[in-house]
Amino acid sequence: MTEYFRTVDKFIIVGDRLLLKPKSLSDKTHAGLYLPPGVHEKEKVQSGYVVKAGPGYAVAPSPDADEPWKETSHKVQYIPLQAREGDLAIFLQNQSYELEFEQEKYVIVPQSAVLLLIRDLVDE
Repeated sequence: MTEYFRTVDKFIIVGDRLLLKPKSLSDKTHAGLYLPPGVHEKEKVQSGYVVKAGPGYAVAPSPDADEPWKETSHKVQYIPLQAREGDLAIFLQNQSYELEFEQEKYVIVPQSAVLLLIRDLVDE
């Protein structure tokens, strides 16, 4: 999975968006029946690995009321996202946007479309 991280270094994800590498879906059922190619595209819930995450939800900077003579800082502050690189995300397909970069498929989803994150606790 590390090769995905290298190919998308140029991407800057904004706001509460996540860049996901869709998990490859099996082309047959548990019983061994082969599925037609269009079946997976119609599923409402998909999964994928988080490749990059945006900075989070933007919050307006609060003015320092106790020291009005100080120069105000106009740096944008963010509430960070829960998702981290490498997490497996289960997300709603209808809120995602597909894109292709260097013959690889990626999906951009807002964090609000993510239903579940699965994180390997060994990394912490």
